[in-house]
Amino acid sequence: MKKRSTKNCIPVLVIAAAVAVLFSSCGGTPGREPTGLPVTGAGTPESPAVTSAAPSPTPAATPSEKVPIPESWRDDGIFSDYYERAYGILETMSAEEKIGQMLLARRPQANAQEFIQSAQPGGFVLFEPDFRGRTADDVITMLDAMQDAARIPLIIATDEEGGSVVRISRNPFLSDHIFRSPQRLFAAGGFGAVHEDALAKAALLKKLGLNLNLAPVADVSTRPGDFIYPRTLGQPAAETGDYVAAVVTAMGEMNMSSALKHFPGYGSNSDTHTGIAVDDRPYSAFAGGDFIPFLRGIEAGAECILMSHNIVQCMDAGVPASLSPKVHAILRNELGFTGIILTDDLGMGAVKKYAANEAPSVLAVLAGNDMLVLSDFESAYASIREAVRSGVIPMEMIDRAVFRILSWKLARGIMM
Repeated sequence: MKKRSTKNCIPVLVIAAAVAVLFSSCGGTPGREPTGLPVTGAGTPESPAVTSAAPSPTPAATPSEKVPIPESWRDDGIFSDYYERAYGILETMSAEEKIGQMLLARRPQANAQEFIQSAQPGGFVLFEPDFRGRTADDVITMLDAMQDAARIPLIIATDEEGGSVVRISRNPFLSDHIFRSPQRLFAAGGFGAVHEDALAKAALLKKLGLNLNLAPVADVSTRPGDFIYPRTLGQPAAETGDYVAAVVTAMGEMNMSSALKHFPGYGSNSDTHTGIAVDDRPYSAFAGGDFIPFLRGIEAGAECILMSHNIVQCMDAGVPASLSPKVHAILRNELGFTGIILTDDLGMGAVKKYAANEAPSVLAVLAGNDMLVLSDFESAYASIREAVRSGVIPMEMIDRAVFRILSWKLARGIMM
């Protein structure tokens, strides 16, 4: 898997700050006619009505011949060595399977295997209750059973940041200590301690059967009163960039995927779990500060970037970053990120208040997210499927996102 050089990105971004108005013209990728199997249940007028649970999709077959990748999809991206194989698999998948791959859901508390067999999601995010009271053998058995139920191997993720956000190490059956916050770790041993801690976290997650840690926090915060401050390094952009690079590098050494968060930088904004947060800073503040840790993480090989729900006025006034095509275009075109873009949880208060009567999952796909973190799988699946059927979401957008997801899973050896 390739690391991407971003040595020339920061000067470009500083220049771009003066011409930020140009971002309003950024568009998506050129469309194409779908070349895979018919859009079962999505692209035909006679398709049956969507039910509350996703229908069982057609099993993916092993591609028997090489098929051409659309030229507009080709790049020298982080997963590009796996594009040919990923595209061949994509061509064998039904529309139902493709939509399922884009959803990163909470694990059902009951009948998880049956749900996976029926819905075939792209993966799950596990929280502290999923680990509570379980031994390592319990967790391994649980996750093995989940993978066995999936036709396409699952992304199994959690947030093990250290400090206040730990899902696994709080369980004494799984870890003999709770991982420390970035600030405490750095104060105790500098970047050497950060690297060793990231290795230990990745080793624990890998042992249990997880393959993605939704970390590190790449936000820059030096004010103790900020909502995000306790989860950050608490240092300026340059030092935060060093921290992010150290964590991503260590996780990569353990074949563990990482997710930088929360793009384009949380700043001093309020808690979006409960309501809308508006960031009024100029673009230059991001180009000369907040973007730096994300660039360092991209250069170190981070596979994923998780979007914030903050409304960043200088980028797309009135629209949460997670639902903004303009903010996604900045990440792709200005920072040069070719990996997986994730939403933050679409059940959070900021999204609910912004979306009102619209389906957040549909807005998230149209914005350019590859995977959607959510709790209500059935509702999101049905909304996306109907939006594809009606032409609101072009099938090409689904195909491009799933192409990236499959490339990622192949690159990390999650699927063979």
